[in-house]
Amino acid sequence: MARERDLFANFERMRREIDELFGDVFERTGFGPRRGFSPAVDVYYDGEPPRAIVRAELAGVDIDGVGLEIRGRQLVIAGERRAAESAGRLYQQIEIEHGRFRRVVELGADVVAERARATYEDGILAVEIPLATPEDEAQRVPIESAQEQARERELLAGPRDETGAPRPRR
Repeated sequence: MARERDLFANFERMRREIDELFGDVFERTGFGPRRGFSPAVDVYYDGEPPRAIVRAELAGVDIDGVGLEIRGRQLVIAGERRAAESAGRLYQQIEIEHGRFRRVVELGADVVAERARATYEDGILAVEIPLATPEDEAQRVPIESAQEQARERELLAGPRDETGAPRPRR
């Protein structure tokens, strides 16, 4: 009796070799399965004084584990949605994404990061960031005369004798 030929006998071995050859190239280009998830966001500008408002959908995320950073015109939201306990469960369908996330939101204007505030309610993180006004951006720089600078250096250097050498402190 002739043995049936298994068409998929070497498939798993071949897949492993391809993974080793290409590494995570498919994941880096977005063609492979993703790890973690990317929360959906809305970004809009409103109010007086004007502010940027970013709303992120973070249902099921422990908000104490979420980090917020403002870097120039970027808001960075990072955290993790943990998978539900699955012991003893037989899933038919899994669609709720989980895992680590890091979402960089590009803002369309300069902002005042020090005055940002965030709230979390019903699975929505809302971040309000005041927009920088021309007054916030402009900084006056005083101009000192050369005489004032020399006087300040003398005070910092301490007392000197008639030759210009520093006097010993008592």
